[in-house]
Amino acid sequence: MTSSSSKLRSMTFLVVAEVAAISLWFVSSATLPGMMAEVTMSAGQQAALSSAVQLGFVIGAFVSAFLGIADRFDPRRVLALSAAVAAAANLGLAFVSPASSIAVLLRLITGGMLAGVYPVGMKIAAGWGVKDRGLLVAILVGALTFGSALPHLATLMGGTDWRVAVYSTSIAAVVGGAIALKAELGPHHARSPAFSARSIALAWTDKRIRRAYGGYLGHMWELYAMWAWLPVAAAASFAVSLDGSAATRLASWTAFFSIALGALACIWAGRAADRIGKANVAMMAMAGSFIAGLATAVSFGGPWWLTVALFVVWGITIVPDSAQFSALVADAAPPQLAGSLMTFQTGLGFLLTFVTVQLAPVVAGHVGWQATLAVLAAGPALGIIAMWPLRERNGG
Repeated sequence: MTSSSSKLRSMTFLVVAEVAAISLWFVSSATLPGMMAEVTMSAGQQAALSSAVQLGFVIGAFVSAFLGIADRFDPRRVLALSAAVAAAANLGLAFVSPASSIAVLLRLITGGMLAGVYPVGMKIAAGWGVKDRGLLVAILVGALTFGSALPHLATLMGGTDWRVAVYSTSIAAVVGGAIALKAELGPHHARSPAFSARSIALAWTDKRIRRAYGGYLGHMWELYAMWAWLPVAAAASFAVSLDGSAATRLASWTAFFSIALGALACIWAGRAADRIGKANVAMMAMAGSFIAGLATAVSFGGPWWLTVALFVVWGITIVPDSAQFSALVADAAPPQLAGSLMTFQTGLGFLLTFVTVQLAPVVAGHVGWQATLAVLAAGPALGIIAMWPLRERNGG
């Protein structure tokens, strides 16, 4: 089999695996309205159920980064095992009360295991190219983005039974992990024979990596809080002009399309990044996200069709930069340390999202969702400032 055909085949398997496994991420967010119709949940319980995935991911990512798991072991096996354990934890949601501490623990375990899916997948993708690395990682992030939207679609298809989404995403994750084993490792894949603290130190000592980290943190300030609470915020906006059930259903469709269409934008951004520069594309996306986020906040409570359109635009612009931060780190890092550095990067980013996802509904309870959305939109503006010295005038 030729190198190009192996690359296409392996990337196809990897994309399918990531879409399926990452569908576990927003299960609690997508099914929250159905859960609340069944049991009474406080605002704190709702936030804990959603943010536990972020906290679990952070713990898993830091452990993985410091032990060098993505660089020391076969990443395909790490991904498959992580997906299977995450699926088992997710399945447990169907058999416990959503308002229980056990449900939160299950989401924590799910997030911890997904740390063996997301950054490990990027390690595999980055090993298949150098000149087209921006596109390769963007394809993977596009797959992750589409997978993040699937729970909303599964919830819509399941009707009033929120457990349908739990069952379907759990099965998908197990199948996805098995498919990952069929992928090959690319010619630029490199292993680290043992843990090295040098890989983590580079996150600070290498200016390129440090600035890519800074841009990523600005990006993550808004991304997962927006994704996690989009159905709730959108429903609150639509309820001004629509009845409750119509507002909730429209909010679910809005969440699905806003996130899913962002996946397509990742592909475009990846192609552009390899032509005009990864940092340039990242900053363009952050500028678009900042403007779209503010516009969505301004439209809150207005005509529902306008708010839907702006949420979708925000969803399209909020994610294409994500892949480029990781690709910049992969470019700057020694190949045998890239996996640990990308894992550490995502760990820091998701540590921030744990705070933003947890605080968003609390802040909204005091100042309303309109002001909260505007605060989230400030993140990419700070990311642009961090990334500005990395701009590339001639591409790259």
